[in-house]
Amino acid sequence: QVQLVESGGGLVQAGGSLKLSCAASGTFFATKTMNWYRQAPGKQRDLVATITIYGTTTYADSVKGRFTISRDNAKSTVYLQMNSLKPEDTAVYFCNYATGGSIYWGQGTQVTVSS
Repeated sequence: QVQLVESGGGLVQAGGSLKLSCAASGTFFATKTMNWYRQAPGKQRDLVATITIYGTTTYADSVKGRFTISRDNAKSTVYLQMNSLKPEDTAVYFCNYATGGSIYWGQGTQVTVSS
């Protein structure tokens, strides 16, 4: 059974940092491109960052230079280091991957940035 479990969210002041983790189980993690998405209240879920099996990373323009996605295949975990946080980064953050026509999501972790 595939399971993705996010952690690391919380309340932080603007300019602060948080590091999110997403632990995967029930899948061969090293063969998966992993993504972080976020969804603010009343808005659609948007792609924030992606890391391929080769370690290639891509970012949404809104987080470039502030967020860093990384992975530890030995721990089956993908991370999102978030620096210089802004109030507009407030959202529920989800990790996901797609394989064989299926898409898997974690339950999300809330990030709240106060001004």
